[in-house]
Amino acid sequence: MKPFFIHLHTHSYFSFLDGSSSIKTLVETAAALNMPALALTDHNNVSGAVLFQQTSEEYGIRPIQGAELSLKGGSHLVLLCNGPKGYANLCRLITSAYMSGTKLRPELDPSELKFHSAHLFALSGCRKSEIARLIFQRNFDKALDLCYWYKDIFGDRFFLEMEAGPLPGTHLLNSRLKELSDKAKVPLVVSCNVHYARREDFKIHDILTCVRTLTQIWDVHPERRLNPENYMKAASEIVVLNEYPEVMQGLERIVYSCEPALDLKARHFPSFEVPSGQTSHDYLSTLVFQGAARRYGKVTEKVRARLLQELDVIYRLGYSDYFLLVWDVARFARENGIRYAGRGSAADSAVAYCLEITEVDAIERGLLFERFLSLERAQKPDIDIDFDQRHRDRVADYVYKKYGNDHVAAVCTFNTYRARSAVRDLGKVLGYPAEEIDRIAKRLPWIPADGIEQAIPHFPELRDAPVNWEKYSFLFECCAKVAGFPRHLGTHLGGLVISKEPVLNYTPLQLAAKGIAVSQFDKDAIEDLGLVKLDLLSLRTLSAVDIAVASIREERPDFDYDAIPPGDPDTYRMLNTGETIGVFQLESPAQRALQSRLGADCIEDIVASVALIRPGPIKGNMVEPFLRRRHGEEEVSYLHPKLRPILEKTYGVVLFQEQVIEIATTIAGFTPGEADKLRRVMTHSRSQAEMDEIGREFVKKAMINGIEEKTAHTIFSYVAGYASYGFCEAHAAAFAKTAYKTAYLIRHYPAEFFAAILSMQPMGYYSPQVICQEAARRGIRILGPDINVSQSVFLPENNTIRVSLKQVQGMTEELLSRILKEREHGAFTSFEDFCLRVRPDADILQNLILCGSFDSISDNRRLLMWKLKTGLYLKNPLLQPNYDIKDFSLREKICHEFNILGLMVSCHIMSTFRKWLSRKGFLTAEQVKKAKPGSFVKIAGLPIRPHRPPVRSGKTIVFMAVADETGIVDVTVFEPIYQKCGSALFRESPPPLLISGCTEKRGNHITINASSLAPFLA
Repeated sequence: MKPFFIHLHTHSYFSFLDGSSSIKTLVETAAALNMPALALTDHNNVSGAVLFQQTSEEYGIRPIQGAELSLKGGSHLVLLCNGPKGYANLCRLITSAYMSGTKLRPELDPSELKFHSAHLFALSGCRKSEIARLIFQRNFDKALDLCYWYKDIFGDRFFLEMEAGPLPGTHLLNSRLKELSDKAKVPLVVSCNVHYARREDFKIHDILTCVRTLTQIWDVHPERRLNPENYMKAASEIVVLNEYPEVMQGLERIVYSCEPALDLKARHFPSFEVPSGQTSHDYLSTLVFQGAARRYGKVTEKVRARLLQELDVIYRLGYSDYFLLVWDVARFARENGIRYAGRGSAADSAVAYCLEITEVDAIERGLLFERFLSLERAQKPDIDIDFDQRHRDRVADYVYKKYGNDHVAAVCTFNTYRARSAVRDLGKVLGYPAEEIDRIAKRLPWIPADGIEQAIPHFPELRDAPVNWEKYSFLFECCAKVAGFPRHLGTHLGGLVISKEPVLNYTPLQLAAKGIAVSQFDKDAIEDLGLVKLDLLSLRTLSAVDIAVASIREERPDFDYDAIPPGDPDTYRMLNTGETIGVFQLESPAQRALQSRLGADCIEDIVASVALIRPGPIKGNMVEPFLRRRHGEEEVSYLHPKLRPILEKTYGVVLFQEQVIEIATTIAGFTPGEADKLRRVMTHSRSQAEMDEIGREFVKKAMINGIEEKTAHTIFSYVAGYASYGFCEAHAAAFAKTAYKTAYLIRHYPAEFFAAILSMQPMGYYSPQVICQEAARRGIRILGPDINVSQSVFLPENNTIRVSLKQVQGMTEELLSRILKEREHGAFTSFEDFCLRVRPDADILQNLILCGSFDSISDNRRLLMWKLKTGLYLKNPLLQPNYDIKDFSLREKICHEFNILGLMVSCHIMSTFRKWLSRKGFLTAEQVKKAKPGSFVKIAGLPIRPHRPPVRSGKTIVFMAVADETGIVDVTVFEPIYQKCGSALFRESPPPLLISGCTEKRGNHITINASSLAPFLA
């Protein structure tokens, strides 16, 4: 008979740099060893608990949830959960450890165990346990006392943990533990203290340990293990089982006593307090129909029927309280003047529209509620709301106060290893020089950590780099081993979890840097736990809108952003020129090119363009057919008359996910919920066998619905070809409203809106330099920072924009406040006056000088630098140099401004080379735009955002823009030229480029197809 054994002390990579195997690998290994159960005991967290349970069920293994806790004084204790109550107590103990320790060093006061020990099994722990430490100190009596202390707390649920690994002192430790067991009548178990699945994984575990301990591979450190024995061993490899057969009784007792800790089918939705005598659904219905009366004026039978249908689904799925919760948050924002916008598939809901959560009328647009919620799919609602970035935390604070800190927590994220982070961390451990590692990491594109070696020959910036890549082959091999490993826990940008019962019943909490409580689960695990999350996201565009509106109202108090006319001809004319830098969602090179070809004249065109310029539609070749059909260059046809009302607004192209659902319901008679399941399968790239099965079902039902078999087959192939690329129409419609309104602001109030965009950086697609250049192209003068005029934001006034003092590199909030406060007592009259009154540090003072902040009171920047370096002016403010100090050259000033402000104020750097460039035949951006299509041209400029989006052919095509003093021109670099010259494009600070190529005109948009490019070394 084979000895019974399971691993009760196991660490996954969720032990953050102290485990080197994924949960799937550990479970697979346990299953291969025919073990009936497995315990997961990561350090001070249960972040892997949901995935562990799901994976264990998949492999037919009983999951035992647990954790290894750090106690005050540095000792460890292993706790295992018996059912949900034990799990809830474990969550409380882990939380207590973080609240009394730190994020990096949680420490539990052992006295807390007395209050939360119920339904928990305790193992005395590994060599880092207090009992083991006392044994090695030859203090058997104290170890015995501690043993009794634990037994008093846990009763017969306390076990002494023997060690299975061959380490110095193991025999002594185990023999003394046996003595303790006999004296205190405490049962024994044995563990391998697993930190990796296979023996060969020890190498990576050791390297990760060095990352964690900030040591290098040749350093000695007590945290580094002496041998590779902490792997998942088979029972036959564990000698202790033969020496102490009684441990098997303890193992069996724990395994067969532990009830499942998590019920992933349960729901733990929050409750919303409603008026006395009403149910939450009654109250929700009342609010919805009140909102419908405001939205529609008259609630028609069509509107009533749609709302009742949605409310019925919401009620039957149990989400009435959730919708009330979201409504309440939106109400709070409205009543406090906080700009917000709902988006995502929630805009498919007429209920959400009537509750003023979204601004998209799902009924008017004919949007399908089933894309958002359906009885068949019974998915959790996912309502995303963007808030003005400046006030998002106020909204979150309201939620905490409304529901109580015990019921609300932030959702976490896991920072995982990708190529750059892996190279930096592991390269340092392996002893490569820091400057080499930094240079390599900066060159790497945004790729997985296991894709480095494959990337080197593919990307010219890597292949052609002066780097001996073979020297780093072992580093890259190690990076591949940690690809996707979580490095540490972070905070989700906007996700909050709200629970009916205290949130500690479901997740431990730890404090983030901002002092908020963070769950140990990410958004997917939170939903799998049966909790709902609320996404309160921040959107800087809404902040810019609010700032711009405030500026506009200084001149036009009656201006109403919400009443912007929907069909402004000037706005559409601007869109059709492709001059959309700064327009929300429509400013990328691909969007600008699309706008110049689309000929938009209504909001539907903007909705379509938001959906078209996405990786999916581009790869699916949906853009060109859409444009050709829109402009009558290709006939719009429908495979069946029933498709016309579904596809007419997109010219027969399946552009939106909602259209897939409509086709399935109209053609094949699917229920809306079944149709959405079909969409989900199609959009998740399932196997061909699955697609074939779905196709047979579609055709079968279509034929029953009166569609000919051949036509049904053709329609399905048509849908299947586009479905995986389709975009959510509701989301596109929500974004399109903001896109149109920001375009209106740029067309009619460019100074105010561009100033607002600059004040809210970083945001959008472009740098402050490009935004300033676009503003200047529209006739707005950019004024440099001025120590007596500039404020904390960019100031629009009389068709100018004044650069903010906050834009100066190194400026702190405290110093900025001091400057503005001093100015209230009178303007600064000189450099010396400023220094004596404000007394800034030398570093920030140097930056203020070099970017021109003192130009209005002293026009020689080099002279001020001389004063700063000598320091004599502080002793004698009247002292002046008795000889001339020549000011910096214009080119030097521009370089200083760009380095300190991120933008050029004096003029564009390329203008200083214009004479030379003109002699060499280089055109300006403005001249290129006037060149005939097909002309060979040369241009010099600064590269803007080179990027390599996925394209249908699978080849690498680089899209970018180049900027000079007259504007920007888009450039396309096809694969052959990219492979030949691409090393100049993707650098941390790409140099100005010399580009030659032929112009191409598509619609109103001129681009250059590059035939050569090289760094500008003038």
